[in-house]
Amino acid sequence: MGVRVEMPSNQPIVLLKETGGDRYLPIWIGPVEATAIAFAQQGVVPARPLTHDLFRDVLEALGQELTRIRIVDLREGVFYAELVFANGTEVSARPSDAIALALRTGTPIFGAEAVLDEAGIVIPDEQEDEVEKFREFLDQISPEDFGTTSQ
Repeated sequence: MGVRVEMPSNQPIVLLKETGGDRYLPIWIGPVEATAIAFAQQGVVPARPLTHDLFRDVLEALGQELTRIRIVDLREGVFYAELVFANGTEVSARPSDAIALALRTGTPIFGAEAVLDEAGIVIPDEQEDEVEKFREFLDQISPEDFGTTSQ
């Protein structure tokens, strides 16, 4: 779904949505990874490759195909992911790095059912629409719109 910033801590969160379901999976990430994910979502191409762009380019150069990203575990508040390659090799990764790479390679992202059961949250469609409308309102309003009136 995208990257959001949790207030008041200003902590970035990547928000994944279950396909064919109504659960969302919020994963707290670092600001550098949030930027890498946002760049990929927005189609920003930096003048020089960022780390995730470089990794994608190395995979292409070596003829390796990344077939899926799996969010496999949640232990003591820390999420764990795996990169799965066409030859069957699996590599442990931070979910933020895995997601940033998946967005650059068009690789699908899967969440383990146990992870979704433990950390997934349900946002009903009508509530999701209201949340989005409120976000749009906040994006367009400025402090001057809350003028003071003296009595």
